[in-house]
Amino acid sequence: MRAKDAVGRYGEKVAASHLVEAGWDVLDRNWRGRGGELDVVALDGDVLVAVEVKTRRGTAFGHPAQAVTAQKLARLRRLTGQWLADHDVQARSVRIDVVAVVLPRAGAAQVEHLVGVSA
Repeated sequence: MRAKDAVGRYGEKVAASHLVEAGWDVLDRNWRGRGGELDVVALDGDVLVAVEVKTRRGTAFGHPAQAVTAQKLARLRRLTGQWLADHDVQARSVRIDVVAVVLPRAGAAQVEHLVGVSA
């Protein structure tokens, strides 16, 4: 596994743990559909949330959440629709969140959860 991939997978673990600690029910991780992948699918109460996780080792090249473009959000919306069509889950509403994880050289991961991201 490439170092970049390992960083991404670690960030996804950190994000999933963050969501579980917040009381969310993680339904799926790394779900692949036509045209991409959903990092985490979870229930925040009765709201289905597709969570895009972005992880970086620092912010020298910008905040991790800046990597989520309008094009990426459109892809996430399509994938969330595919996920819903494939699963028997009832939700009051659906939204897309971003969890940004920064892994400093020393210390714990820094997690920032952006709720209801839009372009």
